[in-house]
Amino acid sequence: MVKSMVEAQCPQQVSCADILILAAREAVAVTGGPRIKVPLGRRDSSHAPSHRLPDALLPPATAGVSEMLNIFTNKGMNLEESVAVLGAHTLGITHCSNLQSRLYSRNNDELTGMEPGFAAFLRLTCQKGPLTSNLSFVLNDPTPFSFDNEYYVNAMRGRGVLKIDAEMVSNPKTAHVMKHFSMNEADFFRAFYSAFVKLSRYGVLTGKQGVIRKNCNQLS
Repeated sequence: MVKSMVEAQCPQQVSCADILILAAREAVAVTGGPRIKVPLGRRDSSHAPSHRLPDALLPPATAGVSEMLNIFTNKGMNLEESVAVLGAHTLGITHCSNLQSRLYSRNNDELTGMEPGFAAFLRLTCQKGPLTSNLSFVLNDPTPFSFDNEYYVNAMRGRGVLKIDAEMVSNPKTAHVMKHFSMNEADFFRAFYSAFVKLSRYGVLTGKQGVIRKNCNQLS
């Protein structure tokens, strides 16, 4: 819908890629986060659109600290920015299907450091079984519609939902950053701003590369 409105005013001048990054920027701003100035001028891929590629690039729910840091440092982020970009977990939900292996693993270390009452709550909400639906979910933190530092506060209390959320609290590389962001929202916002810009610029098509699609779901 947004693309069709833009095309009506500026035919084949604004890419789907730019529209997506601006939508993400606005989502952060309208929920209370920093208003980020992002560079524009991206072009769209000339390959047929598919959800499989972005899905393949998303870190798995089982990712640990080292794996996650490698992903972001390879995109030019420093340690503080790498921890800050995960603060995006302050918004939204986590599907129970992504928690099954953690909650019901035979490895007792999976729940190390988790507040016992929170572990019981997660197991009650996300019950064990192959029929666990993506309709079942838990909130990422107590303020899932506000972009704030509550994600870090929650994690420091032993209430990190995903494996990475919990491990960053105890890992010596990231623990001090997690603690700092839990106490200083302004510094979290500053680091997230920088991380967002770097991530938005990574691997984009510009100049004469790619195309500008008329329809985001089609090549034409």
